[in-house]
Amino acid sequence: MDRRTVLKNLALVIGGAVLLPSCLHPDGTTYIKLKHIDIDADQEKTIADMCETFIPKTNTPGAKELNLPAFVLKMIDDCYGKKDQEAFLAGMAKFTEMVKTKYNSSFSDLSVKDREAILTGIENSAKPKEGAKATARRPRPQKHLEADPQMAFYWAVKQQTIYAYTTSQYFMTKLVFYDMIPGRYNVHYPVSKLKLA
Repeated sequence: MDRRTVLKNLALVIGGAVLLPSCLHPDGTTYIKLKHIDIDADQEKTIADMCETFIPKTNTPGAKELNLPAFVLKMIDDCYGKKDQEAFLAGMAKFTEMVKTKYNSSFSDLSVKDREAILTGIENSAKPKEGAKATARRPRPQKHLEADPQMAFYWAVKQQTIYAYTTSQYFMTKLVFYDMIPGRYNVHYPVSKLKLA
């Protein structure tokens, strides 16, 4: 065996052994490095499970398989203002507390049916109050941000999950058929059939 090959392989093994512990994250830190919001591994798992509840795996890939939770967290970290990030974190704490008191468990440990019930209940609570003028469209989620941080958290995760899915490579290549030019150019169309005047 060649000495160079042995040294290269040895360097790869040692490098892998040094880097492997940093990939395991046993200390509860997140897998995604965020600059502006501070969440732990349990909160990251809660967001991932919310995304998976919004877009479950069926005959198409689910949210976790498409890595949508990472996109959601990165968008909230990079694109939301300080006030919205604070509302998001406060809403996440309120959401976690609500689930803990109602089910005596974390959101990640619940069954899919219970997760759907929780998220449907939050969505239904956003409906207009009694006596309010009924509109054909649902109220915009942004109106609830200052009033209820739990709504801010819910709508941020839901909107960013849907945005991540509809802009994902899978969705754009497998589900949406892109036509570059609106209409086709037919070279052999007879001029006599054109209605010019």
